[in-house]
Amino acid sequence: MAHDVVLIPGDGIGPEITSAMRRVVEATGVDIAWHEEQAGAGVMEEYGTPLPQRVLDAVAEVGVAIKGPITTPIGTGFRSVNVALRQAFNLYACVRPCVSLPGDGSRYHDVDLVIFRENTEDLYAGIEFDPGSPEVAALAGLVDQAGLRPFRADSAISIKPISEAGSRAIVEAAFAYAENCGRHKVTAVHKANIMKATDGLFLRTAREVASEHPSIAFDDKIVDAACMGLVQDPTSFDVLVLPNLYGDIVSDLCAGLVGGLGMAPGANIGASCAIFEATHGSAPDIAGKDLANPTAEILSAAMMLDHLGETEAAERVRAAVRATLAEGITVTADVRRALTGSTEGAAGTQAYADAVIAHL
Repeated sequence: MAHDVVLIPGDGIGPEITSAMRRVVEATGVDIAWHEEQAGAGVMEEYGTPLPQRVLDAVAEVGVAIKGPITTPIGTGFRSVNVALRQAFNLYACVRPCVSLPGDGSRYHDVDLVIFRENTEDLYAGIEFDPGSPEVAALAGLVDQAGLRPFRADSAISIKPISEAGSRAIVEAAFAYAENCGRHKVTAVHKANIMKATDGLFLRTAREVASEHPSIAFDDKIVDAACMGLVQDPTSFDVLVLPNLYGDIVSDLCAGLVGGLGMAPGANIGASCAIFEATHGSAPDIAGKDLANPTAEILSAAMMLDHLGETEAAERVRAAVRATLAEGITVTADVRRALTGSTEGAAGTQAYADAVIAHL
């Protein structure tokens, strides 16, 4: 049976690592019909946007996509192709496994946890107003009417919406994953001690959902305490569920526990669509030099294969990656440095993919 998949190479190192990923997936023998679509800085001149409508139409039709990293401007410009895709298809669950791998260079060797990050709400909802705008003035009036402490007149404002429905969806997804995958505990991460309305709603909802799943242990942690605990002993965590902003930050922290973003796969999943991607950026400084580590993209493809029901192939891909890294011969510069303290003898992106294919 052939599976239709939209492939969005992205920009920067995206085309290189997605090429490596595609070759690994094809080497499993799974029949994939790739529908390649371009997005990112390279299509701005032609389409006037980094996310053309044809990309959205293709993803909507097929329902499964895998993408390379796409550059997001800092401070100005288009908000984010990644955020736009998540919001367009209500990809409410960002799932990021963080698992120790051979040669990842981390001081930890037994990390095995999964982040469930709410993907559509919170400060990433994109409700922002510039200083001096009439909306900021109107909000200042509302704050004054409520008898709350006023904010400075030259403030920019971001609004943090947290809904009961959105919170319930992501927490239920975390518990369903725990039950289906043999996990034993879900931890809700929040700042409800300070943000009693928004994070308080998230925490109350998490506790309600937890009461409906008595076979899975549940606890909650304030986000700063959770970060400290992850650094002290990551093995005390199993499945973590978080609102959007904390999820973004904590998932990068957890990637640091397993060698960095080059080792960290990810998925964005909704009711009718799923988009898989490495969690790192586009690294334009090394683009086109055959230096990038495609491990995160390849492991994201393994998650995609699981989603498509090709679990045997997914496990083969993960095993081949582990075998290649454990062998330590044909590895990219970041892994070589972690193993030996030097990049001498490092392999390129495509040579590493060849080694993974050889281990399949």
